[in-house]
Amino acid sequence: MAEADIALIGLAVMGQNLILNMNDHGFVVCAYNRTVEKVDKFLAKEAKGTKVIGAKSLKEMVSKLKKPRRVMLLVKAGSAVDAFIDQLIPLLEDGDIIIDGGNSQYTDSQRRAKSLEEKKILFVGSGVSGGEDGARYGPSLMPGGSEKAWPHIKTIFQGISAKVNGEPCCDWVGADGAGHYVKMVHNGIEYGDMQLICEAYHLMRDALGMSEDEMSGVFGEWNKGELDSFLIEITQNILAYKDTDGTPLVRKIRDAAGQKGTGKWTAISSLDLGMPVTLIGESVFARCLSSLKDERVTASKSLKGPSTTKYEGDRKEMVEHIRQALYASKIISYAQGFMLLREAAKEYNWTLNYGSIALMWRGGCIIRSVFLGNIKEAFDKNPGLTNLLLDDFFKDAIHRSQASWRKVCAMAVTLGIPTPCFSTALAFYDGYRSGSLPANLIQAQRDYFGAHTYELLSKPAQFIHTNWTGHGGSVSSSTYTA
Repeated sequence: MAEADIALIGLAVMGQNLILNMNDHGFVVCAYNRTVEKVDKFLAKEAKGTKVIGAKSLKEMVSKLKKPRRVMLLVKAGSAVDAFIDQLIPLLEDGDIIIDGGNSQYTDSQRRAKSLEEKKILFVGSGVSGGEDGARYGPSLMPGGSEKAWPHIKTIFQGISAKVNGEPCCDWVGADGAGHYVKMVHNGIEYGDMQLICEAYHLMRDALGMSEDEMSGVFGEWNKGELDSFLIEITQNILAYKDTDGTPLVRKIRDAAGQKGTGKWTAISSLDLGMPVTLIGESVFARCLSSLKDERVTASKSLKGPSTTKYEGDRKEMVEHIRQALYASKIISYAQGFMLLREAAKEYNWTLNYGSIALMWRGGCIIRSVFLGNIKEAFDKNPGLTNLLLDDFFKDAIHRSQASWRKVCAMAVTLGIPTPCFSTALAFYDGYRSGSLPANLIQAQRDYFGAHTYELLSKPAQFIHTNWTGHGGSVSSSTYTA
């Protein structure tokens, strides 16, 4: 008897929590896991007293689903997803829906959407953000793929997602891999936000000599204003947390950061598309540098920095400068993220609604923050906005914070404290607002050594080669890339 609204494969903590969330919202879910004992265990414990049903095989699971059948995968990205899709295809019919809710690479989702479409099965690749808590009580969901699937999953997805002012943090993103692409950029921005917060912490700890409790208080204050966000809130809590011996736990944690790859994918995609998403790139490199812990410890014994490493001025004043630098840099990071989304939409023929993406990130996810509401307003006002920095709200905010931002970067350089993301954000801003950059010299150099040609300001789109040495030829290069 077909009774389940949706099936979910994969009973790790995210899968279990999503099932319980769906159950809370009145949907009947059929749970399945490759190791079947996990299903029995889940039904006997976490799902006890719910309407959740289990299945011992994929065939049994499919037989319990209402049509069109909706099957959601929450398994490890990569070959496991393909293996399940291959097993499901013979059990499904035209118009049934497979949803991949894992952290898949968008190129995999593009491929899967195409091959399933040929088999008349609808594919949805959906970003899911918010961690365990979000999955249980309201994640941010970013579905993309076969648009025909959306009416059949909309009620479930928008029902279980986080809400901000009554609006669900979930909407249709776009075709094939768009959902997973948007999730990838979300994660890249998350890398940037985390690194920016760490740089603020580093400056307060080392330059201003502040204690963890003092810094926790500062982050608590910051969270009441324009920096109000999930990551600032948890930073306040982390800094206040004491180990069993009464000392701050954060001080004992080894300073070598791990990564799962989504930040790296964002940086690679930005290079592929020629978009200067410098802040996310630097945040990935900062993690790579942190992981060279043993080398850094050795280097610290012989490589000298400046003689003064402590800030001598007014501490309270500098804390406010750091707050403004953090806010301005964060604006740059989001501006770069949306530049990348715009370019990807062009490249892959996606119709992305940028205001609605900002709203999807406004609640339930790791980068949720007050200022995503301002991003939504910017795109509502001008859907064709080429860059967030050109919106009045963000332009005025940068203009207000700019003097503080420059002071902080200058102080960091003088005291020898690395601030890769504060600094690259400022360099990007100064580059973006420059009507003239020194790339004319690069073009001359390329033409000099490789006959790669250049354009004149007075005649764009006409490519010229100069015989710079008097003994070179006049033939320009189109075939080699020296």
